[in-house]
Amino acid sequence: MERLKSSVPDNLKSAVANGTLDNLLETSSSILDLFLNLQQFHEMVRELVDLKASRFGKSNYTALELKQRGNEYYLSGDHQKALSCYSQALRVAPVGADDKGKNLVATIYVNRAAVLHAWYRRGKTNISLGNLEDAIYDFTIAKDMESSLSGKRQIQSEMKILLGHHKTTITTPIQHNVNNLANLDHLSSVPQHIELQCVTTLHKGREMVSKCDIPPTSIVHVEDPYSAIISKQYRETHCHYCLNELPPDSVPCPSCAIPLYCSENCQVRAGGEFRTEPKNFTTPKNFSDDLVEYIAGITLRLETSSEKELVREHQHECRGFNWPAILPSDVVLAGRMLVKSLEERKVSTQLSKFLLTLELSHSYAKMPPESKLELHIYSIVLLWCLQHSYSSELSISGVSVSQLRVGQAIYLTGSLFNHSCQPNIHAYFLSRKLFVRATEFVAVGCPLELSYGPEVGKLNCKDRDRFLEDEYFFECRCRGCSEVNISDLLMDGFCCSNPNCSGVVLDSNVCSFEEQKFQHFYTVSKRSCQRHHLLVSKNYNFDINDVAELLLERKKGSLRVTPGSCLKCGNYRDLKYSHAAVEKALIYIERLQDSVLSCEISVTTLSDALRSLDVLKSVLHACSKGIAEVEDNIAQASCLLGDLQAARKHCKASIEILEKLYGPIHIVIGYELVKLLSIQLAMGDSDVVDSINRLGVIFSLHYGSHASMVVPELQYLKNYNMAENKDV
Repeated sequence: MERLKSSVPDNLKSAVANGTLDNLLETSSSILDLFLNLQQFHEMVRELVDLKASRFGKSNYTALELKQRGNEYYLSGDHQKALSCYSQALRVAPVGADDKGKNLVATIYVNRAAVLHAWYRRGKTNISLGNLEDAIYDFTIAKDMESSLSGKRQIQSEMKILLGHHKTTITTPIQHNVNNLANLDHLSSVPQHIELQCVTTLHKGREMVSKCDIPPTSIVHVEDPYSAIISKQYRETHCHYCLNELPPDSVPCPSCAIPLYCSENCQVRAGGEFRTEPKNFTTPKNFSDDLVEYIAGITLRLETSSEKELVREHQHECRGFNWPAILPSDVVLAGRMLVKSLEERKVSTQLSKFLLTLELSHSYAKMPPESKLELHIYSIVLLWCLQHSYSSELSISGVSVSQLRVGQAIYLTGSLFNHSCQPNIHAYFLSRKLFVRATEFVAVGCPLELSYGPEVGKLNCKDRDRFLEDEYFFECRCRGCSEVNISDLLMDGFCCSNPNCSGVVLDSNVCSFEEQKFQHFYTVSKRSCQRHHLLVSKNYNFDINDVAELLLERKKGSLRVTPGSCLKCGNYRDLKYSHAAVEKALIYIERLQDSVLSCEISVTTLSDALRSLDVLKSVLHACSKGIAEVEDNIAQASCLLGDLQAARKHCKASIEILEKLYGPIHIVIGYELVKLLSIQLAMGDSDVVDSINRLGVIFSLHYGSHASMVVPELQYLKNYNMAENKDV
């Protein structure tokens, strides 16, 4: 990439930097003409598409070498390394028609099966030695690897004995009794027939709205991806199709050494040059229809999906080409989107006719110059690779290159949900499937908005604005950025110099953004003849009068948010001194953070951090994000030192602040409660049941009946809660 960048002359780089959609075709054609006459371009793409130079093809020699290494590890008792070697051998072993290749693959599978059975034997040995935790770990692996139902049941029964009263089969839901969110766990995981509508607005373009009132926790949308790809850092640990974690007996692609799958079903769905035929299974005549359907679902893989319905996303990348493994994941994803579009539209050589309809270049003019140049180069390289691995008739021209936007917009309907820094819907994934769930009541006609990353409570208004401008090329006008909210006032605020005042003091970085919100409020208020009542977004029982009373008393003409002045009483704070005190205190906090990461905590380091926390409390507002983060750091350090009482105290203090910044039922609070619960359970804290109930409410609001799937620890906590209630 860097070599190709350096080959582009300055005048062409300047044309790209200043380019818009109007001259995109011209600049694309110029760069393409340049590369077509450039020797180093042809050398690079030849390495990407030439199978003779493949580093990801099948190799009988490498497979034999890995198999032998696995045998040595197995004989020495290192079953973990043996398992790894056998799995790697299967990944590169040729799946050919000759007996030699079949015998090699069969032998490796048998050897790997022997290693997997060794986990069960290891678990039995650990039981005899009294290593119960290790035994549970071994049995868990053995159960996951066991193919027979009877074998799984035997291992499961032995695990129950080890787990004692922590039974794993109880599925009774948590007793919810918080506010108006009781009994959320009974909700179905299927959409509640909520009809959505895509509308066009002046400032935000297209957005999704509901045609009816939507209650909290309702699923408003479910969608499979148009196309998907795994990130490079997870290629060895997660399935390349469903994106779930890989089991130890992962399934490789039959014709190249790049992807790994969690099952044959995923391998077949992803596609490849060779595909396994569905198994035939004759069911007994006396079996019920339900049993026949169940057996067919397991044994007749993909029988219900025709070739027309299933576009195999890996098929055009297969046979061992280098480019799918070397190019960035989002570039390869763009190739998958392109191929799927071609397959669906059946216009194999006329790229420009349908690329114009995909709107993949709408943000081109706002992109940084460096990103624009990379886009051009990757577009040309990708199309060249697809021409060799997908269709030799695929045309490469200035038109096709100019319309190809390398991106990850792969959920067609999901992409229509706009951003809000105070979202009313929550998006999450189960495998590849997208779920969108309402987290508050949404009235008919109101926009359904999720967070693209930045949220109120996570970042201040200035940082949210910068992030969205840099990453998504728009200025946010959501309610969190246009209406006053307590979080933006407090999270980076300083305390008043008067110790008896609860007001907040802002510095110049925050003042300008907050003043714009107040000015906007008074403008809207005057135009609509409303009373001057400041509507604070998501006011979580925290009155703005407590921190910024003076702003409510000023008229629009005299409204000035002065840096250093308390927004409640007007007292002045020396911000220069305050910033210096914060910077000095953070030196010791950073040392503590490094110690936590290395798990090497000294009493001196913790003591220094505690003194620094006191300094921060004397300077920053009591509800600032900085104090919450330091409280959390100290809680972690106290855990590592075994001081659980101190850990609980500081963890609770952190949560109390975050509740004011995010709100009491935000998903962030849920994950913070998981930390607190781990401490409370270790201590045998009597308040643990209340924390479990509250955690269940938050996760049920955001995940509904999927909560235990997304957060596996929740099922254990439910079981614990049931046991405690029985004891009472």
